[in-house]
Amino acid sequence: MLARCSLPCLALVSSLSVVAAPKPVTFYQDIAPLVYRECAPCHRPGESGPFPLLNYEDVKRHAAQIADVTKRRFMPPWLPEHGYGEFAEERRLSEEQIERIQEWVRQGSIAGSTARAPKPPAFSSEWQLGKPDLVLQIPHPYELGGEGPEVFWNFILTVPLKTSQWVKAIEVRPGNPRVFHHANVIIDRSHTARRLERIRGEGFPGMDVALEEETFDPDSHFLSWKPGSRPVVEPDGMAWRADPGMDLVLNVHLKRSGKTEIVNPAIGIYFTDKPRTKFAMLVQLERDSSIDVPPGEKDFVVTDDFRAPMDLTVLAVYPHAHYLARLMEGYATLPDGSRKWLVRIPDWDLNWQGVYRFKEPIALPRGSVVSMRYHYDNSTDNVRNPSNPPKEVRAGNLATDEMGHFWLQVLPVGEGDRRAVLEESLMLQRLEKYPADFSANYNIGDLLLSKGDAAGAIPYFERAWKTEPSSVVAATELGVALFGASRLPEAEQQLKRALGVDQKYTDARYDLASVQASSGNWEAAASQFRQVLTERPDDAKSWQHLVDVLSLWGEELVKAGDFERAAARFREAVVYRPKDAGLRMSLGAALARMGRMGEARTEFEAAVRIDPGFQAARRALAAMESQTGK
Repeated sequence: MLARCSLPCLALVSSLSVVAAPKPVTFYQDIAPLVYRECAPCHRPGESGPFPLLNYEDVKRHAAQIADVTKRRFMPPWLPEHGYGEFAEERRLSEEQIERIQEWVRQGSIAGSTARAPKPPAFSSEWQLGKPDLVLQIPHPYELGGEGPEVFWNFILTVPLKTSQWVKAIEVRPGNPRVFHHANVIIDRSHTARRLERIRGEGFPGMDVALEEETFDPDSHFLSWKPGSRPVVEPDGMAWRADPGMDLVLNVHLKRSGKTEIVNPAIGIYFTDKPRTKFAMLVQLERDSSIDVPPGEKDFVVTDDFRAPMDLTVLAVYPHAHYLARLMEGYATLPDGSRKWLVRIPDWDLNWQGVYRFKEPIALPRGSVVSMRYHYDNSTDNVRNPSNPPKEVRAGNLATDEMGHFWLQVLPVGEGDRRAVLEESLMLQRLEKYPADFSANYNIGDLLLSKGDAAGAIPYFERAWKTEPSSVVAATELGVALFGASRLPEAEQQLKRALGVDQKYTDARYDLASVQASSGNWEAAASQFRQVLTERPDDAKSWQHLVDVLSLWGEELVKAGDFERAAARFREAVVYRPKDAGLRMSLGAALARMGRMGEARTEFEAAVRIDPGFQAARRALAAMESQTGK
């Protein structure tokens, strides 16, 4: 009986052993494609990876470490959870790919045949998009000491253009990738960031930067850099405008290396002749006012919601918090009650934050509610907690503070630029949370003023100014709204208050001069316009207004019989606008009334040379000739 069963048993054993035998996993056939695609962009000379992974010897040397960090999903650094949003630049290994790496290491990290091996990646040390049309370099290289906490710093780079240009792409060159961890570029048209510098060109510290704008020009693009990322190339029709003299703020995260390092980043800008035809906008959800996390609290929740006032298309999202955040969720509840996930991050790590662009835009019908739900852990269980023992943490811009923001880049559906409608709805919803919020009140006031509703804008600007009395911009815009509502005495008083906040704020001085001119206070208006022109000598509009004020002032003096002072005003106006036949005529008439006929004749003749058809000047000359017998 034993003999009869021995052969089948042996066959079964043989069959089982064949099934159980692991398939050989080799570097060139199985591992190299993963490493070259997911690891090499950062793990190469001159980039942020601590060692190169460009060939078999590099990878074998670190094989055990690679197996460990990929199994824990520490590498490649990708925070969003699979299945909760489909993103264009997803850098994530599948379970099967992770197991393939594990098996390769278990089998001894075999090289395998090079017969069908993929080509090692080739990288350019130059600009990835070719030579930029414009390169902006920081004013002074930054010296980063070797010891101490990480640094968040802001460099201000002025755009040296003579005319406005459309920008289709930017590329950030870190200058020192060993310590340059990630960066955001902020558009600053109002030069607000300059006021935060202690020394011009030095920059200023801060993890998060909020800048006030003087005119309605909402943020519309995510401009960012992180290790291994591609340059930011805008889709067709979504170029953004660069204006002469505007600033870009390079907000960077620097991590010390243990020795002094020099950081000298640059921004490359690429222009296009195709103007913007699609008007994107950034929408922010946040509830920082509710952030007050007690020490030891393991699940502190921060929430906010935004209701879409129109059909929107979501192009990208940017979740942001500091070190205590753990689980971060962003989703939309559609009008039919269904949920559309935008992003879910189960294990947040500030060091690997980023902008996530969707493979396909997400459609949100009008009435959809976008929600953020962020969970924070201020206990010792949170390995990223910067305080041990834990401390109470509130909202703020410092690294030791906390924050909870969820940004969306959206396109309003419909023809033309519909951002103002979206901005108004967004700000009104914000005012429901924070009635005294500066930016919401200011922006609503600005929107109403741009639509010609100066009276409606006044209470919003008043609340903004009372919230931040040191804001010369808010103080000035309140004065402009009062002026637009024909409340001239109040407008003049308010604009003088604005200059009391900042004597060098030329816009306030210009507006004050305009109010005084409208009130008929010619002497004061002329004085203010002269001061404006000492500060902005190329301001054509101010030159025009000064001449108009001097001319009207002169006419009023003529009516009062003060011909000498009238002539002085007309003469000053002629200096600024010598080819104005009407001014020459007015000056000649005032001189004639004073009996200074020779000077008067000179001015009448100048008027005729400028305008041969000027009959009033010709009649004046004829009258003078008749009186003298010529």
